[in-house]
Amino acid sequence: MPMLDRATWQPRPLSGSAYTVTEPATGEALGTVALAAAEDVGPAVEAAVAVQREWARAPHLVRAAVLRRAGDLFTEHAEELRAWLVRESGSVAGKADFELHVAAQECYEAAALASRPAGHVLPSEAPRLSYTRRVPVGVVGVIAPFNFPLILSIRSVAPALALGNAVVLKPDPRTAVCGGLSLAAVFAAAGLPDGLLHVLPGGPDTGAALVADPRVPVLSFTGSTTAGRAVGEAAGRHLKRAHLELGGNSALVVLEDADLDAVVSTAAWGSFFHQGQICMTTGRHLVHASLYEEYVERLAAKADALTVGDPHRDPVHLGPLIDEGQLAKVHALVGSSAAAGAKLVAGGTHERLFYRPTVLAGVDDDTPAYAEEVFGPVAPVRAFRTPEEAAALAARSGYGLALGIVTRDTARALDLAERVPTGIVHINDQTVNDEPVAPFGGVAASGTGARFGGEANLEAFTDVRWTTVRGDVATYPF
Repeated sequence: MPMLDRATWQPRPLSGSAYTVTEPATGEALGTVALAAAEDVGPAVEAAVAVQREWARAPHLVRAAVLRRAGDLFTEHAEELRAWLVRESGSVAGKADFELHVAAQECYEAAALASRPAGHVLPSEAPRLSYTRRVPVGVVGVIAPFNFPLILSIRSVAPALALGNAVVLKPDPRTAVCGGLSLAAVFAAAGLPDGLLHVLPGGPDTGAALVADPRVPVLSFTGSTTAGRAVGEAAGRHLKRAHLELGGNSALVVLEDADLDAVVSTAAWGSFFHQGQICMTTGRHLVHASLYEEYVERLAAKADALTVGDPHRDPVHLGPLIDEGQLAKVHALVGSSAAAGAKLVAGGTHERLFYRPTVLAGVDDDTPAYAEEVFGPVAPVRAFRTPEEAAALAARSGYGLALGIVTRDTARALDLAERVPTGIVHINDQTVNDEPVAPFGGVAASGTGARFGGEANLEAFTDVRWTTVRGDVATYPF
């Protein structure tokens, strides 16, 4: 039986409406799932609470074994899962393979968390043993988006489970299968006890109910800055932790000594990979004035040479945007930028949801596609003359996720990076990078800092408890 046999998609009934899972490249219906309504959150959390303590008490070897098996299953069922990523989320095959690789590695890294030292022995003025111990928070709420649906779910789900928590996952309905139900199938097959992972594909009302439930003390949210602000505000009112990984408008700075033969491929990947629907996408190309004209010409030529089409049926570089709403947003930003004086050098056209990779020159602070996060395959290019100007332009953004710097002088690049507040910096690379072992997160409007990878996962999904032990009962003056 395939892992994602439709008869086993949703073992528990949900009370929301039926939702047609659609292939954005063709509009073809791939299946139907039930959406979760707000009233489905309470029973899911209740069931999670009922089994979480027993899971937390399970030997670390038991939890690690489930995570390792889940990692193996992502590899063993790669062909089936790849098809869902390609057809449901519009991924090209290479991007789908990358998600599957990372998903497996996230599970293996999470398995190692289960046996990490759980605390520290502390000195004490009193005759007692004093120590800290990391304990699971209980139930973790995970809200994940459509663009990298598998990675952006698993990187919270896997470590939370490994550390002894239960999880309620709300994937975007547009990627309910590859971002949610596929995880449930993998972990069920891996031997995860029933009730520890609940998948509730739903809309904002469902997410709001998850944020508000007092039995969910920690939230892991990945999505837009607008939605993240609402989640953070609501979480604050309920006095719970919210780890927010939000939007970006990341800059790639190309200094005058850069090798243009090498940098054009890097630059195109940063802006056009997965149709630009990535929080780390290179949204601003800042290029030294001595290279600017040639850089624009070469990047436009690269954009024009890329193929756009159905990734399930053809070997293409770019697939479709996720839906009509995203298409309308991208095209409106490109159109308003051209109207504001930007030069459309490549792209700016589309057939159905297939948007051509687009290059805009002559942009400034008032160019909409330069000033805002586009979330589409659009590369605005701007010139600078000094490193100081480049640093100022790169830092002049409400976001602070990733920064790329291209130069032969790495010490100079590191000095420039010190002047640009971001959570991630890549020297001689573009802005789209991710590894399960590395901390990931942004500052300012890009989120609340690193919360993935190693120590960051421990901080995110456990609480620190102080414990003291005396041999005799303590006495006091009264």
